[in-house]
Amino acid sequence: MWLAVIAILIGLAILVWSADVFIDGATALAKKFSVPSFLIGVLILGIGTSAPEMVVSVLAALEGSPELALGNAYGSNIINIALVLGATVLISPIIIRKGIVKRDLPLLLLITVIAAWQLRDGILSQVDGLILLVLLIAVLGLQIVLSIREGYHEHEEDIDNADSDATEPSVARGLGSLLLGMLMLVISSRAIVWGAVELATLWGLSELIIGLTIVAVGTSLPELVSSMSAARKGEHDMALGNIIGSNVFNTLAVVGLATVIAPIAADPVILSRDVMAMGLLTVLLVALCVFAFTTKRQFGRTSGATLVLFFVGYTAWLIQSVSIVNPL
Repeated sequence: MWLAVIAILIGLAILVWSADVFIDGATALAKKFSVPSFLIGVLILGIGTSAPEMVVSVLAALEGSPELALGNAYGSNIINIALVLGATVLISPIIIRKGIVKRDLPLLLLITVIAAWQLRDGILSQVDGLILLVLLIAVLGLQIVLSIREGYHEHEEDIDNADSDATEPSVARGLGSLLLGMLMLVISSRAIVWGAVELATLWGLSELIIGLTIVAVGTSLPELVSSMSAARKGEHDMALGNIIGSNVFNTLAVVGLATVIAPIAADPVILSRDVMAMGLLTVLLVALCVFAFTTKRQFGRTSGATLVLFFVGYTAWLIQSVSIVNPL
């Protein structure tokens, strides 16, 4: 038991440190190449912090359990919005920019609708997987082109007010910090999940409950700490881009790759419970962001509390439904 406790404590310490290194590297590269922070959040943080979900899903598909990839991806999407973004804005409110409301959030909503539509018959074929991967390439290309063309001028005031004596960021140092931070984020989150699972097992919790709660939250720890660190450093676009990018990547790449490897016959409860929760949460996120933008308010603590309460309610629903099917 003490080994599990030590793993959790050391993992948390490394997680906080590596998040700072990760964000510093991403910020340095954004400044060096004049790339919008939101784009860095979508491409580097969003995809990089989805590494745990990607590894779990690909291995599950290769080992003959592709349905685990579906639960992993959709569960992570719910946690990313409800817990990660909710907790982030509770600590540091985020400013919602026009491009996010007009382009990025509608795109996320459309992708969520496509995911639900593909699951209408309970089967995800390899053709469905290929469609998701093609959509991923198109979405990433669109994000790159539009963000570079339209996004960076939104930050011109920040650039003009920056210290002119600041040293020019080093590409090598920025890239090194980014890679080191991402590697340590993944490793430390794995240590925390291992320790938590060991403790939960010792306390007599079922493996199913452990997988649906502790492990699901654990694989989202990189997103949680990275987003909090980004928001704390004033990189609001990077924090929100991390969440949107991670959810887009989970829905298109994680599910797409797993489905191409092996078709998925989904349990009907995934559509009626998890996909529905993911859809409702995405609509709620869009509504809260639009309200914050149109009223020129920050996406702040009230919105964060609303998202966290959604997560608490979903988790209670999840545990209740699992307990009915598999009583402890």
